[in-house]
Amino acid sequence: MKEKTKLRTTLKKYFGYEKFRPLQEEIIMSILNGEDNLVIMPTGGGKSICFQLPAILLEGLTLVISPLIALMKDQVDALNANGISAAYVNSSQTTSENGAIIEKVISKEIKLLYLAPESLVFFESLSNVTEISLIAVDEAHCISSWGHDFRPAYTQLSFLKNKLPNTPMVALTATADKATREDIAQQLNLKNAKKNISSFNRANLSLEVRPAQDRVKQILDFVISKPNESGIVYCLSRKQTEQLAQRLNQNGCKAAAYHAGLPAEERSKIQENFIHDTTPIICATIAFGMGIDKSNVRWIIHYNLPKNIEGYYQEIGRAGRDGLTAETILFYSYADVIQLRKFAQGSENEIVQLAKLDRILQYAEATSCRRNILLSYFGEIAIEKCENCDVCNYPPTFFDGTVIAQKILSGIFRLQQQEPLNVLIDFLRGSQNNTILNKNYQQLKTYGVAKDLTWKTLQQYIIQIINQGICEIAFHENNKIKLNELSQKVLFKGLKVSLTQPVEVPKATQKTIQKNTTVKNNLFERLRILRLELATAKGVPAYVVFSDATLKSIANERPVSESEFINIEGVGQKKLQDYGHEFITEIITFLNDKKTKSSTPKKNKKDSHKITYALYKEGYTVEEISAQRNLSINTIQSHFVKLYNEGVELSLNDFVTEKEIEAVREAREKVEHPKSLKSFYEYFNEQLDYATIKMALVVIENEQ
Repeated sequence: MKEKTKLRTTLKKYFGYEKFRPLQEEIIMSILNGEDNLVIMPTGGGKSICFQLPAILLEGLTLVISPLIALMKDQVDALNANGISAAYVNSSQTTSENGAIIEKVISKEIKLLYLAPESLVFFESLSNVTEISLIAVDEAHCISSWGHDFRPAYTQLSFLKNKLPNTPMVALTATADKATREDIAQQLNLKNAKKNISSFNRANLSLEVRPAQDRVKQILDFVISKPNESGIVYCLSRKQTEQLAQRLNQNGCKAAAYHAGLPAEERSKIQENFIHDTTPIICATIAFGMGIDKSNVRWIIHYNLPKNIEGYYQEIGRAGRDGLTAETILFYSYADVIQLRKFAQGSENEIVQLAKLDRILQYAEATSCRRNILLSYFGEIAIEKCENCDVCNYPPTFFDGTVIAQKILSGIFRLQQQEPLNVLIDFLRGSQNNTILNKNYQQLKTYGVAKDLTWKTLQQYIIQIINQGICEIAFHENNKIKLNELSQKVLFKGLKVSLTQPVEVPKATQKTIQKNTTVKNNLFERLRILRLELATAKGVPAYVVFSDATLKSIANERPVSESEFINIEGVGQKKLQDYGHEFITEIITFLNDKKTKSSTPKKNKKDSHKITYALYKEGYTVEEISAQRNLSINTIQSHFVKLYNEGVELSLNDFVTEKEIEAVREAREKVEHPKSLKSFYEYFNEQLDYATIKMALVVIENEQ
């Protein structure tokens, strides 16, 4: 009990949290007891604390193996911001800079040291001069050829356990199926490691899959409706990233393309701009994001179907790491499937890659809760619907599609199973393009048999029957659509086919867009600006100061003392010391501004003329009242007319001259419509204003 109290005190002091997330406390206790651990925890689930907190309490150095320089820098910045001494050694620094850090390690000034696998040359010297109390291998899936991001440099880590058999080791990753988990343990020589598999459920992420038609327009509409939000669009090709980034910029959305073909310096700059919110949108290949610890990514879009569920889940996991709601959209087409199959063919583990591609395709075509499909892939059973995916929110409508299926299968037969999907659709819809006419397909019996269906709808129906195994794609024969045994049963033996109506997910309305683009001068916005100023001054990303989740808690709780501020989730001792005064001052200023506004009596438009009269009684002229009240002279004059008509004692002759009255009197006899002020206004060639005319008319009427 005493040990657990110490852990929670440390958690609050350095990380600002009152309680642990699921499994964190058990993993930390196990590490402190000297045990090896394998940790499978989704992105945003709190993996880092599992080794960072023990590092604070252990006597010696914690060595962290991390694959990317950007990831090291992010985590080191965050640790230092929390008052934990950390550093990294890698190729981005000079030999003298790395040497200075090693000297600090030797003098025990550093608690956590981050190394890339390629920098393990430092390990021998470190292990000889300082005590290594813990080894953490982050992104551990990189060691396994079964994983989705195999990196050969990771395979050399196997010697670590042999070199320090009594030092606890923890291997951590966000996504790994059973085969990958077993391979990680074997490769790292973790024979008796405790396996900790957290729930993969990221309930704050909404899941949506859309057909790829007009995806650029769909992406533009979505992004424009999300101003001031940060997001990533993943694409399969470099060309797609560049073209999409260009379109976004042309439509007023600040975006940049990121891919391996760019110079290293440019990639680094783009990543830095994204982390610091200078460039909020990145269009990237899958090379982007693994080294990003950015907590305020609000959406992820996949321009193409991903290669596998592991990669997809890790990529969407980069959104909503702060626990706030985030959106994910996946676009897919069979062109993506064809391209991904080509990528897999001839690879070392072709069979595994193709099997995993089939699973992500099944996910994209699902007619049941998508979240449950993802969870079941990672061995987690969920029965209840999530109510936060497109299938749950807009359930598909099933109907008897046997006749449609028979038309499609007949079309495949008439084309002698020699054409791909697009030609089949054109044939069934009666298109008259060159492909159809040059081959005289318009002469065949079933030509145009499905012309009542749109191209998009017919495509969806064909994909559905392919997924049901009623026909198939011969990928090795230029993607020709073929019949099979099940096709015969549908055509000739009365087998029924159920299809679903294509579902149109409602788009963001103009009202929603306007609501999102309106920035009020509220407390959260003021705190967000302050956070950015403080972060810029320190040279760190804004989320290192406070995450969006913590910032929202501050805005909601409005702490005005240090004792109240430290109780906010995400505020530790060091951040209270560094930022508490500035934020508390801003909150107090905001509350005082609000109090001043609320104490000022609201001006009732109905009583506006009475305020004018009060100023008149104090001796102010019309011009002076106009200036003081920031109202036009015409408006002030109309106030006096209203007061006169209400019986207030005042002389309108004080506001209109005898000359003006006489001019209006004469005009009454000449204007075509004497009851219309506009007639008088035009009669005087717009030289006499409406208020003066009305005032003169009131005086004349009261003389009669």
